[in-house]
Parts: sequence; structure tokens; C-alpha cells
Amino acid sequence: MRTEALALGAVMLAALVLYALFGGADFGGGTWHLLARGPRKEAQREAIAEAIAPIWEANHVWLILVVVVLFTGFPAAFAALGTRFHAPLTALLVAIVLRGAAFVFRSAPGIARHHARRWGTTFALASVSAALLLGMNVAAIVSGRPAPLRLTLTGAWTSPFAVATGLFTLALFSFLAAVYLSVEAEGALREDFRRRALLSGVLCGVLALATFLLSGDDAPLVRAGLAQRPWSWALHGATAAAALIALFGLAARRFPLARLAAAAQVGLVVLGWGASQQPYLIVPDITLASASAPLATQRVLLIALAAGALVLFPSLRLLYKVFKPARPKRPS
Repeated sequence: MRTEALALGAVMLAALVLYALFGGADFGGGTWHLLARGPRKEAQREAIAEAIAPIWEANHVWLILVVVVLFTGFPAAFAALGTRFHAPLTALLVAIVLRGAAFVFRSAPGIARHHARRWGTTFALASVSAALLLGMNVAAIVSGRPAPLRLTLTGAWTSPFAVATGLFTLALFSFLAAVYLSVEAEGALREDFRRRALLSGVLCGVLALATFLLSGDDAPLVRAGLAQRPWSWALHGATAAAALIALFGLAARRFPLARLAAAAQVGLVVLGWGASQQPYLIVPDITLASASAPLATQRVLLIALAAGALVLFPSLRLLYKVFKPARPKRPS
């Protein structure tokens, strides 16, 4: 396999990790918006909106990057995804667009309160749907069974394994969002999000086990990759250690530690998925090598990505510095 193809595959996987860490947390915020309860439910929703609002559009740059690299560097894989998985991918894109539109409309100046509530509910439901559908799409892609070319309630994307993967993705993103919010919130709100993070963290472990067990029938290649490759159990150990450290950080109220460990846990989950199906882009017949564009195209794409990184990363750093500044430390 060409070095250029491997490098572009690594770029896509890295972008997916970053999308999970940032965009995924936004999806999880929608879950807690929907499940806000108690005397502070409106304060919880406002805290979620304040955390998401400054940078949510920028978080989708990573998904856009994956799409651009895929159709430029691996056009055969892009074409296969668009035809084999037309129905579930369309449903996912509708959920993502609806989520973004609803979030903007709920915050429009002068909007009536009852309209804002309805748009808020739409934002939350679309966020939950997007997280579920993202996991279900991943499960369909690794299953080796193409989805029908029409919107249907059956197929690889609605199998028990796909549903379990969707629920696991939703729980993982919700956990990440609650951990992030426990860092940003203060007082009683911080405790609200801490409890939600602890509950969703435990749920992640249960759903991870269920997904792994179900993968034996519906995604045997990925199951073998996760269980039989030399790095498999080291990866599982590192992921479990990150999860336990995150839960410990929450229990001990060491929130920066919990955030770092939760991000590591999510990153390792995505890396494990990508590594387990390597060299396949779509199981079982489309690989990095078979779907590659001409060598000249891939080389120019890598040069463009390197040049773009010189603009993208400083710009994102400035964006976060301006709109998400570090909180000043309180005097002890």
C-alpha cells in the first residue's frame, strides 16, 4: 500500500477523533438539554447553550475535512458510501442540519418564549437522533452488509448490533458533554452535571460490552480486529484505564483530570474502531489501496492539507481563546 494512502487514512481517522471530542460533545449537550430536570432545569439548559454557542459551527470542520479527503483521495469509497448507505447517511445529514437550524432559531433575538422552547426541543431531539444515527451508520459500514438504496426500517443499520452501537455512541457523547459541563459550570449546576456524568459513564461500560458481544455476528472482521491483533488488549486496557480515571476524577471532584481522561477514553474508542478495520474503508471489499485516487492527486492533497493546517490550527486556537477563555482561578 502507498505511503500517501496510509497518510490520508491517518488524517481522516485523526479528524474523526477530533469530531468526536468536539462535535460529539455538542450532540451530548443536546441529550442533557432534553433530559434537564429539577428546579434548575432552565439553568441547566442555559449552561448547555452557553457552552455550545461560541464554537459549535467550527466543530463541524472535522467532519467536512473527512468528506473532502474521502471524495478527493478515495473517490471509489466515497461513491460506494453514497450509494450503498444512501438511506442512513441521508437521515444522519438531515438530523445534523435540523439540529443546527433549531439551535440558531431558539436563540434568535426577539423570539417568543414558547417558540424558543419548541426550537429547543427540536434541537435536543435532533442532537439525540444525530448521535444515534452516527453510531448506526458506523455499524452498517463495518458489518459488510450494504443498506438498501431507499429509506427503510430494515437493513444493516437497524440490526441489533447497529442499534447497540448507536446507543453506545449516544451514551459516550453524553458522558463527554456532562464531563465538559462539570468543568465549566459552578455550584449546584456543577453537581447536577457531575451526577449525570457518573451515571452515563457507567452506562457507557455496559453498552460497550453489549456492542462487543453483538459484533461477533454482525461485524466479525472488526470483532476479530478488536480481539486478536497484537495491540488489541493493550488498547482495551488503556481505554478501561481512561474510563476509570475519568470516573475517579468525577467522584473526587477533580474535574480537569476527569475531562482529560474522558477525552482520552473517547479518542481511544475511535482509534480502536479505525485500527480494527484497517485497511478497509468499507468492509468487506473496499480498502485504502483499492479506492485510492491517482498518486499525483493524493500527493497534491497532502500538500494542500499541510498548507491548510498552517491556517486552520492557529485560527481555531484564536477562536477558542476569544470565545472560550480559561476561567480565572479562584483564590483558595
